[in-house]
Amino acid sequence: MRRLRNVKIVATLGPASSDYKTIRGLFEAGADVFRLNMSHGTHDDIRARHAIIRQVEADTGRPIAILADLQGPKLRLGTFVAGAVELEDGAKFRLDLDPAPGEDHRVQLPHPEIFAALEPGTTLLVNDGKTRLKVDVCGTDFADCTVIVGGMISNRKGVNVPDVVLPLAALSEKDKVDLEFACQIGVDWLALSFVQRPEDVLEARRLAKGRAAVLSKIEKPAAVKAYDEILAVSDGIMVARGDLGVELPVYSVPPIQKRLVRGARAAAKPVIVATQMLESMIENPMPTRAEVSDVATAIYEGADAVMLSAESAAGKFPIEAVQTMNNVAISVESDPTYRSVIEASRVVARASVADGIVAAAREIAESANIKAICVFTQSGNTVGLVARERPRVPIIALTPLIETARRSCLTWGAHCCITEEQERFKGAVISAVRAARSEGFAQETDQIVLTAGVPFNVQGTTNILRVAPCDERLIYRADPE
Repeated sequence: MRRLRNVKIVATLGPASSDYKTIRGLFEAGADVFRLNMSHGTHDDIRARHAIIRQVEADTGRPIAILADLQGPKLRLGTFVAGAVELEDGAKFRLDLDPAPGEDHRVQLPHPEIFAALEPGTTLLVNDGKTRLKVDVCGTDFADCTVIVGGMISNRKGVNVPDVVLPLAALSEKDKVDLEFACQIGVDWLALSFVQRPEDVLEARRLAKGRAAVLSKIEKPAAVKAYDEILAVSDGIMVARGDLGVELPVYSVPPIQKRLVRGARAAAKPVIVATQMLESMIENPMPTRAEVSDVATAIYEGADAVMLSAESAAGKFPIEAVQTMNNVAISVESDPTYRSVIEASRVVARASVADGIVAAAREIAESANIKAICVFTQSGNTVGLVARERPRVPIIALTPLIETARRSCLTWGAHCCITEEQERFKGAVISAVRAARSEGFAQETDQIVLTAGVPFNVQGTTNILRVAPCDERLIYRADPE
C-alpha cells in the first residue's frame, strides 16, 4: 500500500475508533501512526486497541507505528461549595492548601510545588486561560491574587503557570506505570508531556531502556526556551499548539511552530504538528477553510506528520477526517510552490560521512532518471538523514528489524519494508531492487540509488552509495560472484 504523499498522518484512537473495522478504515484512509492517549481509557482498553492495530498490520502487510501519549502532571483546583463561582474583573481571590470546599473568595489549589515557585506578579491561568489571575502576595501555602480576566470557574478546572519553571517532574507516578505498561505491550514511540527541561526527557529515556523512542511535546514556555537542549536528547518532537496557545499569547504560536519544525528538520528528527487541526470535523463531515489552510501550512513548513486528536478519537466522522487530511497533503505536495518552499528551507549538513552520502544520493536522484532512494538501516537514523534532504523521489527504508520499520513510519516520506539481513553488498542491491519493483516504485528498465553501511547490521556505518539498474541480470553481470 503506497501513499501518494510524503507527510505522515497520526490518528488518535478513542471511543469512536476502537473496533477493527474503523481502525482498518483509518489506516486505509491514510493513517500511518496511531496514537494511544494514556489520559483516557484503562490499560485493558489500551491493550485491546494495540492488539487491533497489530492485527491490521498483519492483515495488510504494512508496518504501522504506535505512539503512546503520556498524560503528565495535571494541575487542578479543588472543589466549590456551589460547584462553581463567577469571578469579576478586579476582584480579590485566594488560592490555598485548605481542602475545605471553595467559595467566591477562595478555593483549594492542592499543589504545594506551585506555591513554592510563585512570586508576586506571576500569572495564573484557569480553565484553559479563560480566567486570568495575577499574584499579589504569596507564601508556602497560599497566593492572594487579583482577577485580571474574570469568568466562571468550577470544580477541578485546570491551572497553568506560564511564567515560571515548576519544580515538577514530567513523569508522575501514573506516567511511570503507564510508560512501563506501554513498553511491555510494545509501542514504538512515547510522547512525553509537561517537558520543561532536558532532564525530563533523560528520565523518560532511562525508564524506556531503548524499548521505545521518546518524543518530547513542546507545550510550555520553558520548553520553548530550552528547545535546543531538549531536541538534542529527544528522538522526535511534537508541537503541542493547544497548551502553547494557553500559556503564550496566541499570536506567538505560528512563528514558534515554524522555528520548532525547522529545528527538528535540521536535527533530522521527526516532528509532529498537533492540536485542533480539523476540530470542526468532530461534529461536521467537512472542515472549515481555515482548518484546511492550517493543515496546509504545517505541510509547507516541512513537518514530518500532522495529527488528529478528538477528530478521530471521539468525533462523528473519524475516517472522513483522515481522508480530508490525506487529500490536503496530496494537493499541497502537488503544488510547485511546495517544492520551492521546501528546498529553500533545506539545511546543508556535512558533519559526517553519512551526511555527505545522503546529500549525494538526493542530488544524483534528482539529476538523473532515478525512481527511488533505497536506504538500508538498522536504527532508522539514516532514513531520518535522507528525509532531512526532502528529496523529490520516494524513500524506501529497508531494515531486517520490525521495530525500526515501525518507528520509521513517522519519518517524512519513508516507505518502510522488512527485508532479510544482508552479509554482502550485492545481496543488498538485489533486495533493494526487488523491493522497489514489488512495491510499485520502479520497473525493470529503471534505476534506483542505494545507501548502506559496511559492515552490515551495524548501526552508524553508512558509507556506500550505489546507482543500480532494476534489472537483476545487469547486476549479476556487473558484480559476478
